[in-house]
Amino acid sequence: MTGRLTILAGKKALSLVQDSGLDPGSVDVIAGAAGGPKWLVLGGLDRAVFSSWLTGSSRPVFLVGSSIGSWRFAAIAQGMDSGSYESFESSYLDQRYSASPDAAEVTRVSRAVMDAFLDESGVQAVLAHPFFRLNILSVRCRGPFAREERYRLGAAMLLAMAANTISRRCLRLFFVRTLFSDPRDPPAFFRQDGFPLHEVPLSRANLKNALMASGSIPLVMEGVKSPDGAHPGVYRDGGLIDYHLDLPFRSEGIVLFPHYCNRIVPGWFDKLLPWRRPQGENLDRVVLISPSPDFVRGLPLGRIPDRDDFIRFRGRDSERRAYWEHIIRVCRALGDEFLDLVQSGKIRDAIQPLEAG
Repeated sequence: MTGRLTILAGKKALSLVQDSGLDPGSVDVIAGAAGGPKWLVLGGLDRAVFSSWLTGSSRPVFLVGSSIGSWRFAAIAQGMDSGSYESFESSYLDQRYSASPDAAEVTRVSRAVMDAFLDESGVQAVLAHPFFRLNILSVRCRGPFAREERYRLGAAMLLAMAANTISRRCLRLFFVRTLFSDPRDPPAFFRQDGFPLHEVPLSRANLKNALMASGSIPLVMEGVKSPDGAHPGVYRDGGLIDYHLDLPFRSEGIVLFPHYCNRIVPGWFDKLLPWRRPQGENLDRVVLISPSPDFVRGLPLGRIPDRDDFIRFRGRDSERRAYWEHIIRVCRALGDEFLDLVQSGKIRDAIQPLEAG
């Protein structure tokens, strides 16, 4: 652990970094978790990683995210010099809602956020990036999850939560994991881990709807119906299965995971299950970089932003925006520290084991 960052690694990645440091040429996959406004602490790291450190690659680098993680990567994959990341940040801060927004209002505002940083030229830039390959996680819904009535969805959420307590694999009764991926280079991960997988090639016709689906939280937003190229049905938040991306990566190099916390929670329903931990073999090549607990305690309110901020600052959007802007400014230091660690080689001493349980 360093002053501002916690850096953890699975067994293989730990050995590689301790021997040779962390080199951008060793990174094959970059992971992005769901988590709503929690991503705001990652702006400094994203700028350091994607603007100053990983500026080129001779082979594909797979960006895989669910929910807000995929939105971050859709901004990044347009090119960090395009202004898309700043547009994403600004439009996200500008969200405004009525006192009691329904799913239609949240969906409408969210689509406006997306439109502000991803236009048709941005879609083309993502699909033509020289080495980034965007991968967006969503789920196709089964049974009552395919409906929009609140009482049906509420009952379905309770049922899925109870089933997940028994086993994560029970979520197969409710969802089909769906991966929208850049067709130029299909990823080597997502094979056998207990969940069926439906793969859909990303295209100009479906990229924006795939993003909307990836972040469509049941009861909070409307689902997305039948994105182009996908099986007919209603698609929702990828974090329902893949919250912090406990995935069977088949990487030959490093899986870099800039994350807002030092714990990997497999699925959204696992947040209240402290015994539900990632599978050890999935962590083998992961390098997880997150704000240290001491750094987080020093933030305003002693915590990172989350969706409760919309309730905490209800009717005071200007105060919420000012709070979030302050978090972004303070967290720029995380990127500075990352660059110092990798460029000086001090990351060899700072890195610690990432344990499954």
